[in-house]
Amino acid sequence: MKLSQVDKGITYIIKTLNGNEEINSFLFTLGCFEGEKISVIKKTYSNLIVNIKGVRYGIDNKLADTIEVTK
Repeated sequence: MKLSQVDKGITYIIKTLNGNEEINSFLFTLGCFEGEKISVIKKTYSNLIVNIKGVRYGIDNKLADTIEVTK
């Protein structure tokens, strides 16, 4: 499922990154890569606050749609 569709407060595992090369490279600099744990801390209408490796980031739903996760 896409990261933008998950419930907050649950830890997921990143399955794949489906963005273009530039987006995937950006996500990799945040520590977002296949096999890494990620959780959504807060959801708003157009943004998510996520936790990756103990660091919080704000990403928009369009970027979150490129991240496929599994439980």
